[in-house]
Amino acid sequence: MNRIVSRIRKPVRRGGGERYLLFTLLSFAASVALTRLFLELADYPQLGGGELHIAHVLWGGLLLFAAALLPLIFANRWVYVTGSLLAGVGVGLFIDEIGKFITQTNDYFHPAAAPIVYAFFLLTVMVYLRIRRPGVRDSRDELYRALDELQEVLDHDLERSERLALEFRLRRIAEEDEHPDLVHLAKELLDFLSSDALHLAPDIPSFIERLLERLRKFERRWVTERRLKAVLVGGLAALGILAVIDLCKLLLAASDPAHLQRMIAELVALGRVASSSGMFWFTARVVVEGFVGLLLVVAAGLLIANREARGVAAGYLGLLLSLAVVNLLVFYFEQFSTILYATVQFTLLLGIFYYRRRYLTPQIFLGSEIVERW
Repeated sequence: MNRIVSRIRKPVRRGGGERYLLFTLLSFAASVALTRLFLELADYPQLGGGELHIAHVLWGGLLLFAAALLPLIFANRWVYVTGSLLAGVGVGLFIDEIGKFITQTNDYFHPAAAPIVYAFFLLTVMVYLRIRRPGVRDSRDELYRALDELQEVLDHDLERSERLALEFRLRRIAEEDEHPDLVHLAKELLDFLSSDALHLAPDIPSFIERLLERLRKFERRWVTERRLKAVLVGGLAALGILAVIDLCKLLLAASDPAHLQRMIAELVALGRVASSSGMFWFTARVVVEGFVGLLLVVAAGLLIANREARGVAAGYLGLLLSLAVVNLLVFYFEQFSTILYATVQFTLLLGIFYYRRRYLTPQIFLGSEIVERW
């Protein structure tokens, strides 16, 4: 028993793991959105005939199985990229049919399906944000990463910049004295990397690197503080005003019983409210969304008044509440048509991150504290 326990080791985070998880996130979101769009445009076709119906959940399961098999069979680094993409598409195709599995009538269009998919996506985003945070690494962690990077040598694809980064990592291991065996291995690998027999590949930028360089050039030329601030103000104000208008409509309807009855009848006719509990949740959605909209309007006003730090903090908090809380209710009533709206919110959130990092001096405010906790 002691021998079995002694073989249990602390898990080591894979180098580039956050990148692979990002690929999974993006392919997951794209597969759900594109599947719903295709089915809507194609009027929900069915594969099969007679009693057979080949649902896309089966293709999702097949892709998930392939994503699980690849790293078990192959040791190449490209397997992780391929597996992460297959896993994202597979889980998207699988979870898109969640409505059929939570209802006795196999209702693909059940209102709860979209919020469940969105909540699952948010949980995965939280895992990604956690993985992105740099952790404390010991010599064992560093050597795991170094041995993983040495696969570039086997593929004759080690570039000069990669060798420098690998040598830096191995020197950090060689300078510690807690594990003499790891120190010895690190020194041997350093000797190998400095030998003339090592083949170095030419530093040819990859497609991603070239694309990033073009984006940097575009950023240096077109993205200025004034322009970005104008986009943030316009976006926050537009989202906030739309939400506040809906809240005002509900308050006006509540003050007039006849108007309220007409409003409820219209919502029932559109299929957005089907019961008294549905009306309760719809009201909760409009109220919460309205108050968050007020916060976004305040954030836009603070930015206009040149109180950037407070404006960015208020905008961050408002967008975070919209994405993490309000959208769960919005997806229930609007279903997957809300994807575009949520994408706009997320884009504005990225813009706030960028504005704060580039144009604001380091300051402690509510948004920063939340990010650090995540």
